[in-house]
Amino acid sequence: MSYKSLEIWRLSRDISIIVHRMILEKLPDFETYETGRQIRKSSKTVRSCIVEGYGRRKYKGDWIKFLVYSLSSNDEKLDHLETLFKTKSLIDNDLYNQLHEMITLLGKKLNKFLQSVERQHLTG
Repeated sequence: MSYKSLEIWRLSRDISIIVHRMILEKLPDFETYETGRQIRKSSKTVRSCIVEGYGRRKYKGDWIKFLVYSLSSNDEKLDHLETLFKTKSLIDNDLYNQLHEMITLLGKKLNKFLQSVERQHLTG
């Protein structure tokens, strides 16, 4: 099994690709280097923390720690998306709604996955 088989990783990959395209195609130039940079960074952090935690899954405490990092970066990404939309730097309603829904869903899936790993850690 590989981290690539994890639904949370696949969803985070899809989101990070959409976010990357959004920054290049939908945001004003000045936003590319401000909030755009932050949302891109938090998108990539969600993915990379899943990967790094998966690599340390033998050490349940590390696995849990990296899942928490991933979850918090996902929350940060949602906050940046909402800021871009509220400030009208992102004016594409459909894209905003699509990303908001995907990021929210990922947060729910990360929470459930984290709870599962924590239960295994306690019984482990």
